[in-house]
Amino acid sequence: MNVNLYGADGKWLMVDCGITFADPAYPGIDVILPDLTFIEDRIDDLLGIVITHGHEDHIGALPYLAADLDVPIYATPFTAGLIRGKLEEEGVADQVTLRIVEVGGNVKLGPFDVDFVPLAHSIPEGNALAIATPYGRVFHTGDWKLDEAPQIGTPSTGEELAAIGDKGVLALVCDSTNVFNDERSGSEADVRAGLDKAIEEAAGRRVLVTTFASNAARLKTLGDCARDTGRTLCVAGRSLDRILKVARATGYLKDFPETVDFETAMRLPRGEVLIVGTGGQGEPRAALGRIADGSHPIKLEAGDRVIFSSKQIPGNEVAIGKIMNQLAEKGIETITDRQAHVHVSGHPGRPELAEMYRWIRPEIVVPVHGEVRHLAEHARFALTQGVPQSIVHKDGEVLRLAPDGPKRIGFATVGRLVLDGDVILPSDGGTINERRRIAAYGQMSVAVALGKGGRMIGSPQVRLQGIPVEEDREPFLAEVASNVAEAIRGGSRDAEKLREAIRLAARRVATRWTGKKPVVDVLLIEG
Repeated sequence: MNVNLYGADGKWLMVDCGITFADPAYPGIDVILPDLTFIEDRIDDLLGIVITHGHEDHIGALPYLAADLDVPIYATPFTAGLIRGKLEEEGVADQVTLRIVEVGGNVKLGPFDVDFVPLAHSIPEGNALAIATPYGRVFHTGDWKLDEAPQIGTPSTGEELAAIGDKGVLALVCDSTNVFNDERSGSEADVRAGLDKAIEEAAGRRVLVTTFASNAARLKTLGDCARDTGRTLCVAGRSLDRILKVARATGYLKDFPETVDFETAMRLPRGEVLIVGTGGQGEPRAALGRIADGSHPIKLEAGDRVIFSSKQIPGNEVAIGKIMNQLAEKGIETITDRQAHVHVSGHPGRPELAEMYRWIRPEIVVPVHGEVRHLAEHARFALTQGVPQSIVHKDGEVLRLAPDGPKRIGFATVGRLVLDGDVILPSDGGTINERRRIAAYGQMSVAVALGKGGRMIGSPQVRLQGIPVEEDREPFLAEVASNVAEAIRGGSRDAEKLREAIRLAARRVATRWTGKKPVVDVLLIEG
């Protein structure tokens, strides 16, 4: 959910605008958006949104928030293709200005002079941003790694990065994701041999490789692996289809092998097909999840092999484990990067960070991307490598880099919004809090009809959702009705006071029976 704001001379530049994915703390929610109140309150001074690369945590919020920000978006061709597809899907393409910047290009916006600096990552056209201002130059890395053989694209050389350092860099705002890794992340070229070996070992059997759809370099590698092992390629997953389409339209993957449809793949001899599928992070609706539960046209059988050519994202362990267990029940073998060299990271280890410091030579390192422990370790590591200053910058802190910085000078409004169906809501607002309470405690509805003099007509009607009474449901309902009737007989004639007495009477029964305090809604019908 990356959003960065740079301010100079009263004007603002936004870098990236991404999403994150919800966890069980947000019932019924899939997507979480950043709260942009701080910049919305200064909307007349926002000059534009500059995008480093096309991963969801950097572009995913644009279809929902960019139209209201009403400033141009600047991105390189591949990234712009992904953004355009998202805007069209959401029906807002005509409301947002999307401007394409050539690879290695430049954008001038008010006091900001921004050079796009190509860096390797696990998606085409990863860019750092060299942001020149009247007060100094910031080198904002985005997500990056060093790769001498990246397979797709041409990242900047050490000499080119050192030339940026020669101009003087005030601050390096830098990726911290792999700061605990003592080794380099490795080259995409190295993965091909490991994948070839893992595929060849499954001779005579179907093989499915799952990877991040956006990793077009890995898709190229898998196309090469299909040729190396004499297998026909089948692609399963809408996001893979979308990435292939955008990559080809922007000049990448021109030599990607022809693919076959699901039906053809199932007719081929088992050892002659290589399936590339989405779902390596445990997404139940993705191709691998549906294949694992048997609801997909592609079928795997005992002895077949699934290769996870991706890193397990923290938080997805349970979902991935569920799919692996489903595959194991069918006798399908799974291979991960723990058993074979089938993946390399798209983020820098400590040796790569150290090289970047030597090239850029910043006065200050500002760690970003990662948890607090990653940021703190990155700040410490930078100091050990001779960087004069580093600072751990938390979400919402307003940090002055120059003059006389780095210094915390204030706090911005930050937080989370949720996408609930087609509606954007506060993550801690009434709707989500109500849903959390219902999810945790259950819900009970009590309807009572009252006649003249406040006398009850008939019996209270009680409905339950999510209250754990199971076999005891009928006696439980009878006791609730009895307690409600008693509350009415001794209750107030004031409607609100009576409603509260009924609510408490019903909830007391639930607490006595279950130990829970459910949400209780009361409907009074007065005749």
